Order: sequence, then structure tokens, then C-alpha cells
Amino acid sequence: MAPKHPRCPDCDGQLRTEAEETVCSDCGLVVDTDRIDHGPEWRSFDDSRTNPKRTGAPLTEARHDRGLSTEIGYDRELSEHRRRKFIRLRRQHNRARIGRKRDRNQFYAFQEIRRLISTESLPTPVRDQACSLFRTAQKESLLRGRSLEGFAAACVYAACRINTVSRTIEETVATAKADRAEFQAAYDALNRELGLPVEPTSPAEYLPRYASELELSSAVERRAQELVDRTREEGIANGRNPSGVAAACLYTAAKELDAEVTQREVAEVASVTPVTIRNTFQALAAEPPTQ
Repeated sequence: MAPKHPRCPDCDGQLRTEAEETVCSDCGLVVDTDRIDHGPEWRSFDDSRTNPKRTGAPLTEARHDRGLSTEIGYDRELSEHRRRKFIRLRRQHNRARIGRKRDRNQFYAFQEIRRLISTESLPTPVRDQACSLFRTAQKESLLRGRSLEGFAAACVYAACRINTVSRTIEETVATAKADRAEFQAAYDALNRELGLPVEPTSPAEYLPRYASELELSSAVERRAQELVDRTREEGIANGRNPSGVAAACLYTAAKELDAEVTQREVAEVASVTPVTIRNTFQALAAEPPTQ
């Protein structure tokens, strides 16, 4: 007797498997999305370069040892005696893993970078770029006489600039453990000695985030983008804070489209003063110069 083929549970139609999905040919119902690998469970120890099956997690720039070391975990089911034993083993393991002062500084700075990335909700490429910048700065001996916290914050801000992620200096300093002077000294050293590939920040980079935080419509955001283009063409943005220009363009667009938002609300989101918003708003309200 021939084996019975599985049928669609919805319409009793014929099933077909495509890539990792099992789909009904008649009604299109996706019956299964996870294909099970029935092959053997094995590891290759001789040919790990050309056939890297089961060779562990990938290397990462976000850890001082690039993720090569092991960690001793925790287990609440252990007896009191074994728990104390593993605490001693964990302490000795950490001391052996972070033996030099250079490694301790890097370990602490990477922890601070990961904290800033998490607090500011920044993407993984920014985290890896910031850790790579710190490692390069340490290799070039730029840390002497400067705080680790300041360099961690400066590396995060520089990585944001390199990856065109809109963050202001005020936002970075507000979440960092370093003050403005420590941050500025570290960032100046990075920019001067490493020649960071950063360009002037465009006000347009801040528009989506500020519009989302102020709960403004897409129509207001599109109009603000047009105003940002106008500030660049007429030179209004020259010498002004890009964050303040973006906020002023959003405020101007909101006024034109009758959206309810105040200068103070926009200024708080952009970390600027209402006077900054007002000055750019008045410049936008003025008649454009005749050619």
C-alpha cells in the first residue's frame, strides 16, 4: 500500500515544499516554515577554514579579546559548596583573561561603549566601529592623560558620524560618564591623529527622528525636507547648529500645515534653546533674496 501524502489541513489540497516553506498548491496556506536537517550531527576539526561547521560564534570587535575566550556561567541548582567553588574559579579565570593593564582598560572601555550603544539605541555597526576606533586609538597611544570614559563617548559619537547616524554631542555627553571637556579632548585627539572620514552633519539626518519623537505627520516631514534644501541653497544653515536647523524646519513646516507643536517642545527634542529655533524660523519666514 502506497504511503499517504500529507494534505492541506484547510482545503485538503496538495502540499509542495519550496526552500524552507511547505505551501498548499491550491489555497496558498503556509503549513510549515522550519525545515529540519535530518543529516548527521558532526564537527570538522581538520578542515575548519574551508568547511567551518560548528566552529563557534563569529569574532566580534565589541570585546577586548574579539570573543575568543570562554566564560564560566551560573547555575542556581548547585549546592552551596559547589557554588563557592565556581565563584573562586570565575574570579581566577577573569584575572587570567584580563592580566595586563592595557587589556583591563580595553575591557572597561568596551563595557562603557556597549552601555552607551544600548542607552542610545544605536545599531550594531556603530558599536563595532566605536570599539575598532578605541582599539586603534589605544594602539596609537592617544589615551595617555585622557579619561577612558571620554574616549568611549568620543568613539561612539565618531562612529555615529562615520555611519551617518544622527546624534548630537549634547545627547552623547548626557548619557556618558564623561563631562563635555573630557569628551571634547578625546574627540579632538581622534579627529586630529586618526583623520576621521567624517563630513559636516546635514540637518536632513535629524528630521526622521525628530518628527517621530514629536509625532508629526509624514507631510510635515516632507515639507521640512524642502525647507532644509532651501536653507542649504540660500546659505541660511551656514554657521548654524545642524540639529537646530532641522528642528526649526520641522517647526516651520508644522506651522504651515497647522500641526500643533510649540517652539519649546521642538527645542527640547533637538537639545537647543527656543531662541535657536526662533532665529532660524525668522530667517525662513523672510522673503528669499532676489536673483
